[in-house]
Amino acid sequence: MIRRLLTNAIETALPSESAPHSHSFLKNDLATFRWLATTGPCFPVHAKNITILTEPDEFYSTLITNCHNAKERITFASLYLGNGPLEKKMLDCIKSNLSYQHNTLSINILLDFTRGSRYESNSRTVLLPLINENNKLKVSLYHTPALRGLLKKYVPHRWNELMGLQHMKLYIFDNTLIISGANLSNDYFTNRQDRYFVIKDKSLCDFYCGLVNKVQDFSMSVDKNNNVVLSDNWDIMPYGSNNNTFIKKAAENIELYLHKSIAQQSICDKDKHDTWIFPLIQMGQLGIEHDAHVTNKLLADAPPGSRLRIATGYFNLTHEYMKTLTDYCQASCDILMAHPKANGFLGAKGLAGGIPYAYSVIAKDFKKMYEKRGQKQRIKLFEYYKEGWTYHAKGLWYYSPNSDVPCLTLIGSPNFGERSVKRDLETQIALITEDPKLRENLENECSRLYKMGTDAETDRKVPLWVNAFVIFFRSYF
Repeated sequence: MIRRLLTNAIETALPSESAPHSHSFLKNDLATFRWLATTGPCFPVHAKNITILTEPDEFYSTLITNCHNAKERITFASLYLGNGPLEKKMLDCIKSNLSYQHNTLSINILLDFTRGSRYESNSRTVLLPLINENNKLKVSLYHTPALRGLLKKYVPHRWNELMGLQHMKLYIFDNTLIISGANLSNDYFTNRQDRYFVIKDKSLCDFYCGLVNKVQDFSMSVDKNNNVVLSDNWDIMPYGSNNNTFIKKAAENIELYLHKSIAQQSICDKDKHDTWIFPLIQMGQLGIEHDAHVTNKLLADAPPGSRLRIATGYFNLTHEYMKTLTDYCQASCDILMAHPKANGFLGAKGLAGGIPYAYSVIAKDFKKMYEKRGQKQRIKLFEYYKEGWTYHAKGLWYYSPNSDVPCLTLIGSPNFGERSVKRDLETQIALITEDPKLRENLENECSRLYKMGTDAETDRKVPLWVNAFVIFFRSYF
């Protein structure tokens, strides 16, 4: 139901002059985005309640501070939790806070089953002491329904992750949300560049806590003996039952939640707000493609004179996004991706070691595509490189015609790629602001990343097998 509502709303978006209560919502250069209010939940916020972090150690210190100070709830959604000293310090902070709060603090943690269970020492074993000590802690592991039967039995660790993942990155402390593309592990706390927004807003945090809870419903729960069992209110195994039955029921769980959230919206055009946040959800394996539809429309509708700056850690734009950028988008467009030396897969054993060069192959094909269409001056590719660092930042900044600062950004977990759209559970927010200071901060964040970019080298030599790897496995990485 919600899939049809979202798709129809996006494809037949209301003209700006007929948007509900348009007299007070998104005026001037923002009026073109009023259609977003017809596609999903909207949260009006104050720009003063939004902080943009730029460094991994800032991200970590903010997590630590909030783990200490949270009084009512901590909700995490991440791919995995590492097992190093920094991660254990964070868990010690939560443990200490739990003791101090005398069980008034509830904690929900959602991770991916395959990544969270990889190897003997993993996210589950790190969390087990905390699980055993407190009844207010719930740890859930999302298991993709695509990993079943012989695939589940014989595909080894790391490669079983190709089937699909829980990839949302949400860190909520009471009424403060940190939304990012970063996971909870050492690299992301030290020398892996990402993006991180801290947003203080109760309604937005309520929405995302609710979304995490709904995914937890059809995820596996970890008990005190490190066994995984079905959630109390769920009766369908993701890998031991009929695939379509699980997908249908899980999708309905999310769709009904989104539909209810939209229906409960008072309206996103409240006076005295200068910034609006639109959560975007993508769960391709469940048939929920809200984020992909919104993202594609944002790209397609960008007018002449406007500017798009896109960032992705892994350059693997979907064919639809590529076609939209070359055939419909009229904005100038810069794309920043990881240099092979800044790619987290560099040096990995086996086939995974070729993935950084696979992205170069895809970038080369895309360059040929837009040059063939005469778009060479409008679209440019850049590669991020910083000695000793890897690059994982993703998102989009939109500049209105004749503006030197962005008024809209996308930030969250998706990479604009094949697997983000088709396989993983993803979320990001579209943030639109009228506030001059926040726009300036967005520009500073974007420019800081692009300063580490140089013209992309798309003609580098790659092993022949990498080309075949791209052809057959592009939708898996």
